[in-house]
Amino acid sequence: MKVQRKHVLAAGVAVFAAAVVAVGTGFGFADTTPARQSACQGSVTFSAEGGAPAATSDRFPVGTRLRVTNLDNNRATTVTVTGPSGSCVLLNAAAMDLVREPGKNVIRRNLVERLDDAAAQPGGSARPGRGNQPGETRPGDAQPGTQPPAGGGAPADGAVRSACTGSITFSAEGGAPAATSGQFPVGTRLRVTNLDNGRAVTVTVTGPSGSCVLLNAAAMELIREPGKNLVRRNVVELLR
Repeated sequence: MKVQRKHVLAAGVAVFAAAVVAVGTGFGFADTTPARQSACQGSVTFSAEGGAPAATSDRFPVGTRLRVTNLDNNRATTVTVTGPSGSCVLLNAAAMDLVREPGKNVIRRNLVERLDDAAAQPGGSARPGRGNQPGETRPGDAQPGTQPPAGGGAPADGAVRSACTGSITFSAEGGAPAATSGQFPVGTRLRVTNLDNGRAVTVTVTGPSGSCVLLNAAAMELIREPGKNLVRRNVVELLR
C-alpha cells in the first residue's frame, strides 16, 4: 500500500511540474523566442562627432534608420546614418551616451537592427545579419591581395596599396597609441598614414572592433587634421 502511495505522489509531482512549465510558457516566463540576428558583427564604439544622436556606417546608405541595443543594460537608441565611416555602425557621442555603461567606450554585446526595408530601397546595401559573400567586399574590410609586402614596402607597380578601404576614425579609448580591428588579430602592427597631411602612426592591434582599423584617441591625435574626426584619404600598411 505504501509503494502505491509513493507512485501516486511521484505522478502527481510530475503532472504539477508539467503544468507549471506550460503556464510559465503561456505567460512569457519561458524564453521560447529565437534570438534576433544583428545586422552588424563585432563591438560598437563611437566617434567624437557632436550633434543629435546619429551614426555613420560603411554598410548602410545615408538616411538608413538603425536601432542599437546594449545587451548588458538593455538600453537602446534609434539613429539615422548621416555619412560614411570605417565601421558597420559608428555612433556619435550623443548616441553613445544613451546606451553606454558608465566608464565604458565600447559595447561588446550589442544588437544592431535595421528599421527600414533594405530590399525596398534601390541600391540598398547588405541585408541585415549576413556576412560577406565569396568574392564580395565592402568599405572597411581588408581586401585580400591588396596588403603591401612585408615591412610595408611598395608593391611591384610602385603604388602603396592599403590593407583597408574606407574612412578611418577613432574611439575614445585612452592609453598609448593603439588600434582595434575586425580584420587583424591582436598583436598585428599597422602603419596608418593620413594622405592629406602626410602624417603617420604605427600602432599595435589590442583587441576587436567593428572596423578594419579603429584608432584610439592618442593615435588619432598624431595624424588627424585640426577639427576633423575622420581620415578619409588614408593608407593602412600591414607591418610584419
